[in-house]
Amino acid sequence: MHSVNEKFIVDTKGKKTAVILPIEAYEQLMEDLHDLAVVAERRDEKPISLAEMKRRLKKDALL
Repeated sequence: MHSVNEKFIVDTKGKKTAVILPIEAYEQLMEDLHDLAVVAERRDEKPISLAEMKRRLKKDALL
């Protein structure tokens, strides 16, 4: 991720309690989180060969 201009909210002792991010940074974090969830859901799937993937894409008219 690129450097962002985050801002922190601190309590009376100076401890960071929250962060404010630019919307673009927040959206990228949400996309990354979604991608990680998909990877976690699929980690036990058996890999397929490139030839099998091409066959499936052709079957679905995507290639």
